[in-house]
Amino acid sequence: MNIIDIKNLTKTYGKNRGIDSVNLKVNKGEIFGFIGPNGAGKSTTIKVLLNLIFPTSGKATIFGLDCVNDTVKIKEDLGYVPSEVRYYDNMKVKELIEYAKSFRKNPDNEYISELCKLFEVELDKNISELSLGNKKKVAIVQAILHKPKLLILDEPTNGLDPLIQQKLFNTLLKLKEEGTTIFLSSHNLTEVEEFCDKVAIIKEGKIIDVKTISDFARKKVKKITLKTSDAVKNELSAIGCQGFEQSGDSISFNYNGDVNKLLLVLNRYKLKDLIIEDRKLSEVFMSYYDSSEKEEN
Repeated sequence: MNIIDIKNLTKTYGKNRGIDSVNLKVNKGEIFGFIGPNGAGKSTTIKVLLNLIFPTSGKATIFGLDCVNDTVKIKEDLGYVPSEVRYYDNMKVKELIEYAKSFRKNPDNEYISELCKLFEVELDKNISELSLGNKKKVAIVQAILHKPKLLILDEPTNGLDPLIQQKLFNTLLKLKEEGTTIFLSSHNLTEVEEFCDKVAIIKEGKIIDVKTISDFARKKVKKITLKTSDAVKNELSAIGCQGFEQSGDSISFNYNGDVNKLLLVLNRYKLKDLIIEDRKLSEVFMSYYDSSEKEEN
């Protein structure tokens, strides 16, 4: 079942680009990563899903319900953590939690208390007294206190210390086991690599790729570093090597073709050193960003 289904979704701001003909499906029970450079359209997409802004054209549904016409019904089973947390400064944290509970049917007070202890939420403080990280912890508790069917997270680990980040992802994995679908927009490619089942990459308002994490792993991109006084770049380019970086007689590049073909080429040159290593998935993701910069230059 598609928990999120986006079809030809476009949002323009006058002459400024928002998102352009975005198509995306998120299946039930998966942790779906949503990544891209600043200004790529991640937050715009999320705001349309939440009905905070209206689409220019196209359609988005959650739980099979229209994000514009059925937004009240959708939000009964949805949780959201924004990238920037803003609350009423003069409210106490415990008052805010009670206020959030009032929107939910039969809240589990014991579960909510456990969440507050787990994330070390300071209930007796005013919102104005909280740091960025402590406000983010309150937002997390507020978003998951009703065990939502869909949880939308926009840069959820910003401001969190490493221990709380680990607690957050342990909690997300438990929610996933219980059937919650998680849509995670993040700049942290390492956490996307470690916790997501699938990832969509958005650039300049368009979805440019959607793959499972295992698909990225199967690309088996190699990072090659070698030292030689010979001119090897042209012949290496001819067999598909990319991303060359050179410093003195040291040259590094990426390669995802037949290793035997690469070795046949290298065997014709006198090498002083050779290192072949697998690239991390986060480095593979970065190649999408790099390609956009090269196209602009």
